[in-house]
Amino acid sequence: MNRHTVHLRGFSLIELMCSMAIGATILVAAAALLGSSGEGYERVGGGVASEREARALMTQLTSDLATAKFHKDGIMEKSGDVWVKDRLGFLSLQPSQAQSKDELIGDLCAVHYYIADIKVGGKMVRCLMRGFKGSKTTFDALKGNTVPSLFLKTGADTPSADEPVAFGVVSFQATPKSRDADGKWIDWVRNDITGPEALDVRLVIARRELTGKLTTAGDWDGAGKSGRLLGNPNETDRNKSLEVYGTLIRFGSHETS
Repeated sequence: MNRHTVHLRGFSLIELMCSMAIGATILVAAAALLGSSGEGYERVGGGVASEREARALMTQLTSDLATAKFHKDGIMEKSGDVWVKDRLGFLSLQPSQAQSKDELIGDLCAVHYYIADIKVGGKMVRCLMRGFKGSKTTFDALKGNTVPSLFLKTGADTPSADEPVAFGVVSFQATPKSRDADGKWIDWVRNDITGPEALDVRLVIARRELTGKLTTAGDWDGAGKSGRLLGNPNETDRNKSLEVYGTLIRFGSHETS
């Protein structure tokens, strides 16, 4: 009768340590890969959110300007700030459904675009606001020769609050344009007779990850440690945390009101 001896052999301490080291390396690599994927997802998500903000704004602004009526007391105010914050105030034909019943007596309304800071979740967020006055208020201002009063900033905390149409707006630039004798676009020269033919609009929006770091008005102005993340206004195309959008929008009417 033959007996077979079975030799059982476990892992040595060195083999066990090597296995643990390899496993740890794999875990670290996997964690780094997941972190990189998460950052990539955040960048893509931030870009999509910024594009959505810009598209919504451009759609609304294009609609308002398509039926715009020039008035000598309208606002096309250029900003001297490092990060440009222009203001627009003009008369525009609006449908009845865009007005409240108390304000509806016609179709000529007043529209106002400007930059303002709003507190959201304890942090300051810079927004592009859209002010709106119905036809009743607009016609009263025309009769009383008080058109500039239609374009006063009411802010987000007043009963007749203006509404934000884009969040995380670092800069809003709207340059009035007209055509010269050769048909080339040039900067419009302000006068009381004829309005611009178009507006060259440029919008700079902070991506979501940058918006969370800009918590004060100073940050949004480019001051302080967080504000420096905005970089140089002349190099916005190189800043991966900013999205830049630009388009030429036709100004609907060049007649005086």
